[in-house]
Amino acid sequence: MPSFDVVNELDWHEVSNAVDQANRELGTRYDFKGVEAKFVVKDKSIVMEAQFEPQLQQMFEMLFQKMVKRGIDLKSLERGDATLGNMRVSQPITVKEGIEAPAAKKMVKMIKDAKIKVQAQIQGEQLRVTGKKRDDLQQVMALLKGAELDVPVQFTNFRD
Repeated sequence: MPSFDVVNELDWHEVSNAVDQANRELGTRYDFKGVEAKFVVKDKSIVMEAQFEPQLQQMFEMLFQKMVKRGIDLKSLERGDATLGNMRVSQPITVKEGIEAPAAKKMVKMIKDAKIKVQAQIQGEQLRVTGKKRDDLQQVMALLKGAELDVPVQFTNFRD
C-alpha cells in the first residue's frame, strides 16, 4: 500500500550558515560598531547576546532575514525570554524539530474530517499516512500544505 511520512525536520547546516552570516553582518553594521554582540549555536537553540535589549530586537530581525533566505521556515523558531546579567542581555531562540503530539492529533483529526480514504498513524515525532490510491495521498499532502498549522511540515519516504 502506498504511504508517506509527515515530518518537521531542519537542515542544521543551513541553520549554522544563517547564524554565521548574521554574525558577519553584525561586524559590518554601523549601529553595532564597538558593541559586543553575537549569535551562538548551542544544542538545539541559538543564543543572542548583546549589551542592550533594543539591540536584541535588531539582531532577531537580522537573523530572521538570513533564515528566510536560506529556506528555513520561521515557524520552527521560538523566541525565549531575555535575561540580564553581567552588564549583558541574552535571549535564547529554541529551534523546534519533530511534530509534537497535540499538533499530530490535530493533523489526524483534519485528515479524518476530510473523509479521504487513508489511515493516519502517529509514530513518535512523525505521522505516517497510508492509503490504497496514490491520488488519495496527494489529496492529503495538498490538505496539509494548505492548512494553518503551528509547525512546518515536509513529506518524506513516499512509497508506492
